Amino acid sequence: MDVFQDRIGTDQASRILQLALQSEGVQEATTSFLIHDLSRMQQRIESLQAVFPPNCLHALAIKANPLVAVLRHAAQAGAGLEAASIEEVHLALAADCRPERIVFDSPAKTVSEIESALELGVLLNANSLPELERIETCLSRMTSTSRIGIRVNPECGAGSIAETSVASKTSKFGVRLSEHRSQLIAAFEKYSWLTGLHVHVGSQGCSLKMLADAAVEIQTLREQIEAASQRKLQFIDLGGGLPTAYLSDDTPPSPADYMQTLRQRAPKLVDGSLDLVTEFGRSVQAGCGITFSKVEYLRPEQSMLITHVGADLLMRPAYMPANWKHAFALCDASGQLKEGAQSETTIAGPLCFSGDIIGRQVPLPAAQPGDWLVIRDTGAYTVGMWSRHCSRSIPLVLGYQATPSPNLVSLRQAETPQSMVQFWS
Repeated sequence: MDVFQDRIGTDQASRILQLALQSEGVQEATTSFLIHDLSRMQQRIESLQAVFPPNCLHALAIKANPLVAVLRHAAQAGAGLEAASIEEVHLALAADCRPERIVFDSPAKTVSEIESALELGVLLNANSLPELERIETCLSRMTSTSRIGIRVNPECGAGSIAETSVASKTSKFGVRLSEHRSQLIAAFEKYSWLTGLHVHVGSQGCSLKMLADAAVEIQTLREQIEAASQRKLQFIDLGGGLPTAYLSDDTPPSPADYMQTLRQRAPKLVDGSLDLVTEFGRSVQAGCGITFSKVEYLRPEQSMLITHVGADLLMRPAYMPANWKHAFALCDASGQLKEGAQSETTIAGPLCFSGDIIGRQVPLPAAQPGDWLVIRDTGAYTVGMWSRHCSRSIPLVLGYQATPSPNLVSLRQAETPQSMVQFWS
């Protein structure tokens, strides 16, 4: 099985939970904690490196999991980091990622943010033609080692989840090819410092065909630019990533599938003639994470259990349950996986609104207060989207390493009530 499709199973989750319960990090008062499998993350990064050409920078999307300790482990494994804000640029620097391996993408960069990026020497992708004018003004009064590209909207349409698709005609991201192809080509003729192209369609809900269609559009545009400007582009940034499996019947494509499709449909992008950049996030990180949360109360008349994480951690499953689902399991207070007859259960979180439901009609064995709810595939777009509604504290996050022997390391301490006072003061 491809390492990208190999999820943390319930038996392994139980073993990790038992290890955590024996550790100093998880206390009697701990109500929830997250695990990030660092060994699994490293294997996935190594898989990308093995499949893609050697001149490819795999810049993991920071927004998928912004924990500095996780980012540091990723950088140590050979990954770069992709930042969607100037704050994320500084997270990447705090993770000891070298500036030239940081990619800065944002549709709302200020002049001061552009200047900071150019001073640091990070790879900078402009989102619009007016942004190129700002960059030109900045470069007229400073020098920079930054590689600079521009994001193009290939207009491949929206995937099955419109809200996270970014290549429709109405997208706020990139320069629309259908309207501005000639202006894009002219920009490369005008600005000698403009050396790359960036494209992004999304990940979850986006098909391999959509990703390949975008690559074909970029390859065609590259050829037109090089013919008009009489110079070679230096890099292509194939942003976005692959969808990931959240349920047992999900069958997302692997990186090998993606590369095979690129070789078939856009071979000149992957022949080593220019540098490649990728921006995988969800497909690397989601399956590396697992969350454990205590069952606090039962509401038998509603077939409901109440636990300590809800829409604060799993915002999308709570607000858009038709598109975002997680798999669940149940362990007893000692960490042993519970079995037996199952019944459909509603899983409710702790927040003060009725929509704080993260699982509906979930088949689970009989629960008891003190059991541990297991939430699978929570390594991406969870802590990074944490909601401050009701001022709940972000739980403890531990890193799991399978070798040389199974062990846990602290990635982020749990917040406290005092943390919340400081946050809101």
